[in-house]
Amino acid sequence: MPATVLSFANFKGGVGKTSTTALVAWSLAKMGHKVCMIDFDPQANLTALMIKTYANLHDDKPATIKNSLMTAITEDIPLRDIMIPVSEHLDLVPNAVDFSIYGSFLTTKYATEEEQVTSFRPYIDALRDTYDYIFIDVPPTLQPTNDTAFYACDQLIVVLQTQERALTGAEQFVKYMQSVMIDRYNAPIDILGILPVLTERRAPVDDAVLQAAITEFGEKNIFDHHILIQSRIKRYDMTGITDNPKDMWDKKVHKAYAAVANEMIERLEAN
Repeated sequence: MPATVLSFANFKGGVGKTSTTALVAWSLAKMGHKVCMIDFDPQANLTALMIKTYANLHDDKPATIKNSLMTAITEDIPLRDIMIPVSEHLDLVPNAVDFSIYGSFLTTKYATEEEQVTSFRPYIDALRDTYDYIFIDVPPTLQPTNDTAFYACDQLIVVLQTQERALTGAEQFVKYMQSVMIDRYNAPIDILGILPVLTERRAPVDDAVLQAAITEFGEKNIFDHHILIQSRIKRYDMTGITDNPKDMWDKKVHKAYAAVANEMIERLEAN
């Protein structure tokens, strides 16, 4: 079957989208699924994380970056030609700061908004027969460049940190997807669910925001498995992903994200 293309998204930054993308992808690859991650952010945080992870797995040998995503788009290079094989079953399309010109590139090359929005999907469609899952990691901003990534997706998972501003961002995101991406551009996407990222376990604010999210979106649309912010996840930004079965903190992190990955599969199969 062709790959399912997904993005963990929210308009608010700092809600754990990049970490969630990386760790859910990691879990799926460990299960034997073929997974591709595409860094769609000029800050290239996903690329930095996975380059460090690659080094961990290859005796500190640095990964070879042939070209960035922006070069592939401007020179019409297939994305498979710039892939970095991070681990078995897990590949990365890297990004760099030059992606900041992507918006100018779109308006210069394409005459209409529709042409701009639909322009990235063919790059993704060319990979569908190679992978089971493709994740696109987008920056937390409301801009036309992100629309090109969302148009290429099949499913979106809204990452909701249990803070009031994050809930507002999630509500705005869902409304934008409906009014702009679906109603205006007829994007073939759906929202698979809302994934809560808890600031503190059983804290009153977290519980209140979670209950507000259930009221707003419906209980069945909230993932049963939640992510609790852990210090080990923050450490991965410095060290790359580690997965030591004898390390209780690594085990705790990967158990949580494996549960989310399995629920994601169940939700996809139920659709």
